[in-house]
Amino acid sequence: LSSLKKFDEIKKANQAAAKKLVEDQLSSSSEDDDEDAELKQGKILDKTFTIYTSQTDGDASELERTRQYLNEAFQSGAMTCLICIASVKRNQAVWSCCGCFCIFHLVCIQKWAKDSLFLVSSLTDDDFGKKDYPWPCPKCRFEYKRSETPSRYYCYCGKVENPTVDPWLVPHSCGQICEREFKPSCGHKCLLLCHPGPCPPCPKMVTTTCHCKKAKPVPRRCSAKEWSCHLPCGRTLLCGQHTCENSCHAGDCQPCPRVSKQRCICGRQTAERLCASPQWQCDQVCGKCLPCGNHTCEQVCHAGPCGDCPRSGKRSCPCGKTKFTLPCTEDVPTCGDSCDKVLECGIHKCSQRCHRGPCEICRQEVEKQCRCGKHTKRMPCHKPYLCETKCAKIRDCQKHQCRRKCCSGNCPPCDQVCGRTLGCRNHKCPSGCHRGSCNPCPETVDVKCNCGKTVIKVPCGRERTIRPPKCKQLCSQPPTCHHSTQEKHYCHFGRCPPCRQPCQKTLTCGHLCPVSCHDEALVRQTGLHQSAGPWEQPSEPAFIQTALPCPPCEVPIPVYVLKRKKNPLPCHSANPYSCKRFCGRLLDCQNHTCMKECHRVTKLNSSADGKKAGPECSQCEEECTKPRPSGCPHRCGLPCHPGDCPSCLQMLKIKCHCKLSVLYVECLKLTCADLKEKELLISCKNQCPKELPCGHRCKEICHSGSCPLNCSQKVKLRCLCKRLKKEIQCSKIREGQVSLECDALCKEIKRKASEIKEAEAKAAIEEEKRRQQAELEAFENRLKGRRKNKRRKDEVEVEQSSWQKYKNLIMLPVFGVAVVMV
Repeated sequence: LSSLKKFDEIKKANQAAAKKLVEDQLSSSSEDDDEDAELKQGKILDKTFTIYTSQTDGDASELERTRQYLNEAFQSGAMTCLICIASVKRNQAVWSCCGCFCIFHLVCIQKWAKDSLFLVSSLTDDDFGKKDYPWPCPKCRFEYKRSETPSRYYCYCGKVENPTVDPWLVPHSCGQICEREFKPSCGHKCLLLCHPGPCPPCPKMVTTTCHCKKAKPVPRRCSAKEWSCHLPCGRTLLCGQHTCENSCHAGDCQPCPRVSKQRCICGRQTAERLCASPQWQCDQVCGKCLPCGNHTCEQVCHAGPCGDCPRSGKRSCPCGKTKFTLPCTEDVPTCGDSCDKVLECGIHKCSQRCHRGPCEICRQEVEKQCRCGKHTKRMPCHKPYLCETKCAKIRDCQKHQCRRKCCSGNCPPCDQVCGRTLGCRNHKCPSGCHRGSCNPCPETVDVKCNCGKTVIKVPCGRERTIRPPKCKQLCSQPPTCHHSTQEKHYCHFGRCPPCRQPCQKTLTCGHLCPVSCHDEALVRQTGLHQSAGPWEQPSEPAFIQTALPCPPCEVPIPVYVLKRKKNPLPCHSANPYSCKRFCGRLLDCQNHTCMKECHRVTKLNSSADGKKAGPECSQCEEECTKPRPSGCPHRCGLPCHPGDCPSCLQMLKIKCHCKLSVLYVECLKLTCADLKEKELLISCKNQCPKELPCGHRCKEICHSGSCPLNCSQKVKLRCLCKRLKKEIQCSKIREGQVSLECDALCKEIKRKASEIKEAEAKAAIEEEKRRQQAELEAFENRLKGRRKNKRRKDEVEVEQSSWQKYKNLIMLPVFGVAVVMV
């Protein structure tokens, strides 16, 4: 019998453990938890959109894009850092790109920015670390300056640093109104609570007219305030002849589409052209006579005057050392001096006489050093010298050698393909060989539910760790128990959850089994593995899925229990025996009841039959637990007894009102005293140590509450110039009842001080004027002794003929008469 009893106890314990394990496994993916999470998420979204929808009369059609960003913020695994390919959690510091609004870990984006700047700066050794290169966003390549590298964790709107984690707010949000300016800027600010992603269109109502300003102003949303009345525009086009025939439109009008005859710039030819481009050039050379009278204009069709002759004025010889003043019909001769122009080598000068045309190449032999600086050779200056030594320097990728012949040290970037496996473990890096970590994999992978009807896109490499999407389609797998249909539940992976429908099998007693279906219960297996010794670690418990027999029938059937009362008992144990409940009869202490199992009681009084305890009942051995007076923390020292407890005579150790002294007071006195008596009992009778707002010590005896503000301490009061002083009570000064004004003597002292300052300022101004006058006179004296610059010796004066001297005086009157006659 004892072994059977132990077996039954172990069996019940195993069944309870298996049931608990199944419930724990199903709790994380149960429909109730999903519904609670969706309900909570819906409340947070409604709270975020409340202020916006109040401006739009409940219209939330413009919030779909923002709603998508918020749903990704709530969905587990949807927000992924593209740098480390890991999920972004609620309690992690993040950074959001202002271009694509993608979210990254703050540590990851800091490392990304540092590596990008180092890679760009190390391309050439000359400018390493000197220039301020930008760094790009890993997703959209939006460029940021070096100074814009994030160093602190802010919420989405940028108001709060290190926002606290609140389960009733959007992750990484501060819960305040966003107040970011809309893009494009309209003068209004975002009304949503702090949110990820771009701000929605402006919901404000404004009164605006159409593009052409002909229609009456109408109220419209600020985000859609531009509208067209569809009437003809009517604005004058740039041609100045026609009007715009298009319907009311935004921006400038389109070019005039009509064709008209237009003259070229010089006015010689006429052609049909668009009104939008009336100015055009013909192919004819101008050919007009220049003011010199010897040459013609060689410019193609142009507007305005032709200008002066390009050969007039002072001209230099080919080497530029000598200047000549010659007629425009004569060429400038060579001066006969050496050319002395710097050749292409940049070191030597041309040794020929002054000549026209380019100088010849440098043919002087010099000792040249190769580009890498390892060899020297004597050769003509114009020929470059490259040796055959290959560069052994490591390139910027820190993996491969340069191997370029006669390299100067500025090795080019590595041209090999990186080929390293990316963080997704599926693809290889296609970029050129580089230093540091590779860019994240740009590919995306579809993650499907079990039935394949719900799909989400995740970055490549996350498909192995991300949870599958929640599918709202019903599971279509057939039931595995004796029921014809299974309970409705959503699509899932693995086995279906255990059936929770009533069993309804017919028992031997004729009743139906009311418990949940137990055809697939998990039962723990025991005795399968025997340990080889005490050193062997215990293995994990094994569970098998098997059908359990129906439990005993629990239908209540009325049965007499020990001839005391007719009670209903379960069908499987419907026999007269003890009800296993507590006796419950009142003991002699009048405070507790008998805690023995249901038993027979004899020698009962006729007046208290069934209520008072008998000799078979237990005796009370408890301590007294009756409630003490209010404020008494001590217990009654007597055993459990009838009636009231005696008064408490113990001493209480408490601190006074000022918390500096320890007092010992009888518990009875303290609990029975009223408010005034308690105030006196707790007071230490010493002066209060607290300081008043004015800085003086309180004069009252140790008391409770705040100190009175009527400070009687005398302090010194001074006038504005600090000359007069007077002693007055501190309370009167704080209330502003007393003030000390300056007298006539104080005002006279101030006046004299101001007169002294004005006299000093005037003296300083006079001294500055005298100093400037002295400097001016000295400068004028220096100018008087300066000599005129001598005429430059390099200019050669050529004697002019009589015609060259008087041709302008003769030609101008003749030209004027001709113009008047024309």
